[in-house]
Amino acid sequence: MNPSSFSAPRRMGALALALGLAAAHGAVLAGAEAPVSAPDPAPEPAADKPSWSFGGFGTLGAVHSGERGADFTSTILKPNGAGHTRRWSGDVDSRLGVQLDIAPGQRWSAVLQVVSEQGLDNNYSPIVEWANVKYQATPDLALRAGRIALPLFLVADHRKVGYAIPWARPPIELYNLVPISNSDGVDLAYRWQSGAVKHVTQAFYGRSVVKLWDGASAKARGLAGIANTATVGAATLRASVFSSSLTIDILRPMFDAFRQFGPQGAALAERFDVDPKRATAWSAGASYDPGRWFVMGEFGSMNTDSYFGDRTSMYASAGYRLRDFTPYLSYARTRVHSATRDDGLNLAGLAPPLAAAGAALNAGLNAALIAVPVQSNITAGLRWDFSPNYALKLQLERITPRGGSPGTLVNTQPGFRSGRPFHVASVLLDFVF
Repeated sequence: MNPSSFSAPRRMGALALALGLAAAHGAVLAGAEAPVSAPDPAPEPAADKPSWSFGGFGTLGAVHSGERGADFTSTILKPNGAGHTRRWSGDVDSRLGVQLDIAPGQRWSAVLQVVSEQGLDNNYSPIVEWANVKYQATPDLALRAGRIALPLFLVADHRKVGYAIPWARPPIELYNLVPISNSDGVDLAYRWQSGAVKHVTQAFYGRSVVKLWDGASAKARGLAGIANTATVGAATLRASVFSSSLTIDILRPMFDAFRQFGPQGAALAERFDVDPKRATAWSAGASYDPGRWFVMGEFGSMNTDSYFGDRTSMYASAGYRLRDFTPYLSYARTRVHSATRDDGLNLAGLAPPLAAAGAALNAGLNAALIAVPVQSNITAGLRWDFSPNYALKLQLERITPRGGSPGTLVNTQPGFRSGRPFHVASVLLDFVF
């Protein structure tokens, strides 16, 4: 993909900054071609002449949802948003990020990125998004250690830099498959070429911990994977796969209660609990951007063999540039391929108090199974690069949760009904500095 052409040619200076924030991190690791096209890098500093740079990015957004029975958010890692909690919300997309890049010499460099946005604790406490050190072993091979972006999707390296993407936000149907955006560990990237096709192959290993609520957390241990980005002319292709040992303990009390019901309860807990389960995910995406227009799409799968679900998601998007304006259209969907209902415990012959407790556990299990996102989304939007470093975006979405699922909505209320389409309107100002 080529985010540098999402704005008019006279905006290239601002986009160089936006992409520089991402390029200092992503698969530019190998010191040359990146999975996103960027202006030619400046000459490397001499080994005895350290350099540094400081910049940032942000989004000011307001989002309206017509669904009053739940909240629309940009990620499932937010506690509320637009809809039930408030008709208009500024928390869905608003964020501020800063980044410091240091290069002591030709071979060593480091990056620190801090982002402030709404978290599950409902505040804007800054978090460290990236913090790593890179060693350029050869012109084509680089190694990093620290907190690193997961290279799982086309815009993974700059998914939080709104200025560098055409839409209001990355399609939530796909990007919520793996809502975590970084891991703590190591990676290496190797740049190579096959004919006219330029490649960056990245291998990574680490772990990621996300604090949820009430002391619960999601932990991905032994997170290992590989990604390859290929570019030829105006075309970019990225494919990635990873596997990890996943533990999500938010429903641990329920599954501990299941185990009190003997072998059948223990079997249900073993089948559906995420404690731990092997999770695997893969994605493949492509974009073609000759300048005046762009088309891009991705497909991904996440398998957990648990109540968390086995899902596939996709999106396709296209836009056309008219000077400083870029109208675009997108279609996205996410589907579940695992059980969304289970008979649960056999309550026959149990004493009334035990039967009542078992029925409550069965209801809790089925509530977790049906909550796996299933939905479709039709989107129309307009981006206006009205000034260097600034872009205004207007976006309208028609979202339909399906199959009894709330889709990607959070904070669902008793009156929510799946299968009923609703509209989301977004107004955003993206900027870099």
